[in-house]
Amino acid sequence: MSIMVLGTASHVGKSTVVTAICRSLYRRSISHAPYKSQNMSLNSYVTRDGGEIGIAQAMQAMAAGLEPEIAMNPILLKPKGDQTSQIVLMGRPYRDVKASSYYQETDQLLKTAMEAAKLLLDQYGHLVIEGAGGAAEVNLYSRDIANIRLARLLRYPIILVADIERGGVFAQVYGTISLFPDDIRPLVCGVIINKFRGDPTLFDEGITIIEELCKIPVLGLVPATDIAIPSEDSLSLKDKKTVTSPVKVAVIHLPRISNFTDFELLERHASVTYVLPGHQLDGYDAIIIPGTKNTVEDLEVIQASGTADQIRAARKRGVPVIGICGGYQMLCNKIIDSGVESNEGEYEGIGLIDGTTRFTGYKKITTQVTRWSSGVGPILSRISEVSGYEIHMGDTDHPGIHGAFQDEGAVSDDGLVIGTYMHGLFTNPSAVTALVSYLYEQKGESWSPRDQEEDPFDALADHFERYVRIEEILKHFR
Repeated sequence: MSIMVLGTASHVGKSTVVTAICRSLYRRSISHAPYKSQNMSLNSYVTRDGGEIGIAQAMQAMAAGLEPEIAMNPILLKPKGDQTSQIVLMGRPYRDVKASSYYQETDQLLKTAMEAAKLLLDQYGHLVIEGAGGAAEVNLYSRDIANIRLARLLRYPIILVADIERGGVFAQVYGTISLFPDDIRPLVCGVIINKFRGDPTLFDEGITIIEELCKIPVLGLVPATDIAIPSEDSLSLKDKKTVTSPVKVAVIHLPRISNFTDFELLERHASVTYVLPGHQLDGYDAIIIPGTKNTVEDLEVIQASGTADQIRAARKRGVPVIGICGGYQMLCNKIIDSGVESNEGEYEGIGLIDGTTRFTGYKKITTQVTRWSSGVGPILSRISEVSGYEIHMGDTDHPGIHGAFQDEGAVSDDGLVIGTYMHGLFTNPSAVTALVSYLYEQKGESWSPRDQEEDPFDALADHFERYVRIEEILKHFR
């Protein structure tokens, strides 16, 4: 048997619940795999064979003690704006579609998703399935391949997750279950109420009311936690908490920001702020331009808002400027697009790297990488070997400029402007230590990294099992 974890809305904690269940099963040596038929996210991960899946499914695989693979997320939608998304099908770019065109393909996409689920079932025996968004979107039932249509085909028990922090939890749970189709409602075997704050005993009456209204047991009331699990999508940016630190790092909050999970380890050691284009960058000790789903259009935003001018001014003051993937492309003198990412044309870059990025074809590079730092400058000289992954279109050429890493990227002579295609650079503790220690020294202060923290997946499972009737969940895997 397997289970589905559906939600009353987006961002209620489905991904976290699935991750916790995966680690709980792993600790009991129960074979299983995470699975999400369709995901919409700009935070993605590259599998060992070069496929692209949602970051949440990669983390769930790691919690399950598995190597992430493309069947765990066969359909990934990457929004590009203007109601258009790129479809990544079984790990590879398929095509860009408008929402109306996408819905015309749901029957075939569901067939592909079911084939992927069967592959995982044959290999691992059980699935922990995550739904998408709110499960009771009645107007989408005929084309909902992540919730209702999938549930109808698989007939697995359903756990419904609600977010009490949003308010209205009674309406969330009762309304969702009431709106489920008649053949789906009996599959709901339990409710988990997530993100509770305060004394749990104060909600004892609330649990009783929900169970009486819905005739379904509440399996747990899970307190909110700040255990460090990578965020699934941009909704999580609103929940960011800034640590107190004399070192302040600005990450430019691009309109189409992607893979901001790159900086979540850095967030635990420095005061990291996601700064919207047009806002002041004075007072920051380092500036990072992150990845984006559309380099050209986001470049135009930061040029028009004056942010590019502020970045150039910060560079003159000796502030380190780091570009990751699309941010690296923006740092070049110019970008030439043949109509791949945006309208055909030549676009002026920020100009801190004397180079050119060209988009010449609908070809995406997706690969895991391990590289040695070039050692140029006061930051890279503190880094040796790092690992990450590349997900990008376009190629960057900058003859005569030092590479930031072995055969990749670019770094200025003084080492304070760094560009790289490597996502995950700052998930390497050595890279975080290199940047933060340098910035502390510039302030005349000393810094040492914290002791090794507990495995976040074990910490999450411990937290989950403390507040959830875990045996009621585990029985579906025996």
